[in-house]
Amino acid sequence: MPSDHYFTPAPDSTLKLRQVTVHLGGADRELTTANSVFSPDHIDTGTQVLLNNAPTPPPGGDFLDLGCGWGPISLHLALASPHATIWAVDVNERALDLVRLNAEKLGLTNVTAVLPEQVPAHVTFRTIWSNPPIRVGKTELHNMLRTWLPRLEPGSDAWLVVQRNLGSDSLQRWLDGDLPDEFGTSRHAISKGFRVLRVKRQG
Repeated sequence: MPSDHYFTPAPDSTLKLRQVTVHLGGADRELTTANSVFSPDHIDTGTQVLLNNAPTPPPGGDFLDLGCGWGPISLHLALASPHATIWAVDVNERALDLVRLNAEKLGLTNVTAVLPEQVPAHVTFRTIWSNPPIRVGKTELHNMLRTWLPRLEPGSDAWLVVQRNLGSDSLQRWLDGDLPDEFGTSRHAISKGFRVLRVKRQG
């Protein structure tokens, strides 16, 4: 039996595509998911809480969806901000293939699905949205956030959704203590056992 996780870089399990209908950009959309990716049957509760509670994204710029899975956050951002460039980043190559497939299905040309090391070093982000992969472990999660949050442009925000029972409050304290002084973290919304955290970089 393959023991793939959604954070497995190249899943060994036989690819099994499936069609799901989800509500994005004000309409129902039929998209494609697969096994060995995160939440293949629907938009998971945490991601839905983020989509429901984060504000309208900026009209343009480079956006980051960190840990994109099969793409619901990236597709939401691309639909909402057609003049922006959405960087959909994941370590799971199967997930990235699905993001590309779903963007093509929706006629979106502003989504770039890549491995973390494929994002050019000079790119900074007008906004970062993430349902971060808490289950990779605290050390890996902290390294990930230390890597990407400092690439926020001054005056910009990141929006993270984390389940309360999986450490949202301790993560908020860690962010406040670990990030440079120009960053501040606050609790933006609470819904269905999740916290939406706002990380603001001062201008």
